[in-house]
Amino acid sequence: MTHPVIPDILALAQPIAEDLGLEVTDAVFQTNKRPPVLRIDIRNLQQDTSLNDCEAFSRSFEAQLEESSLIASAYVLEVSSPGISPYLATERDFIAFKGFEVVVTSDNPHQGQSQWQGSLQGRDGEAVYLSIRGRTVAIPLTVGLTVRLPH
Repeated sequence: MTHPVIPDILALAQPIAEDLGLEVTDAVFQTNKRPPVLRIDIRNLQQDTSLNDCEAFSRSFEAQLEESSLIASAYVLEVSSPGISPYLATERDFIAFKGFEVVVTSDNPHQGQSQWQGSLQGRDGEAVYLSIRGRTVAIPLTVGLTVRLPH
């Protein structure tokens, strides 16, 4: 069942997407998650959808969404495309998805844990950095990490 705010979200998102040469293909508001997740899928009409497309849309749309007050409480905005792998691998991926929610899994446990979920803060030669409940957590690369966007 579609959340009642989705038609208003689409009405706000579609002109922004069109201005960027994009198309909104889907929108889902997952209120069963904490915080709720608003996922918007986009497609570039001229070429393969890039991370830059997602980032440009995300920045423009988020500003408009905040001004509109359609969603009154805290939420997570996810912008994706069928053409983007959910796994982050390149430096460009880590830069483009800074601030996005990610799931990090390790081949070997670190401090008794092998999975983390939080807001991506960055990556350097030593670790991946997440913000989890307001605290920065460093997960060393030496434990064999996989970083992906949540489902």
